[in-house]
Amino acid sequence: MASGGSAIRGSRVGAGPMGEQDRGFQAERVAVSYWDELGNETVRYYSATLPDDEIPATIDSPSTGLPAGRDKDNPPQVTKLEPYKTHLAYVKERRTEEEAEALLEESLQQLRARRGMTA
Repeated sequence: MASGGSAIRGSRVGAGPMGEQDRGFQAERVAVSYWDELGNETVRYYSATLPDDEIPATIDSPSTGLPAGRDKDNPPQVTKLEPYKTHLAYVKERRTEEEAEALLEESLQQLRARRGMTA
């Protein structure tokens, strides 16, 4: 069985005769290395026109999740993580026990009034 023969089979639509070589202008960039506490290096690329103060001083290492800094000899230390707080924990920080009981009683009175159960 003879093949139909498509000239573009296997090539990208819009590709010129030389393939992908002329696919636009490559912007100049600068490589910045970051190191984590375990000595792992991560390289990030930024625009060469970006001011140095806009390049992040620390990032999260993609391999370990630890903070990584630009100083190889002095990587950032892991900060102590606060435990997850529930909504109730935040409410308890804002309200005293007496305020909570007063609000609960007020809400119960409103609910009973709506249901016609006032005493």
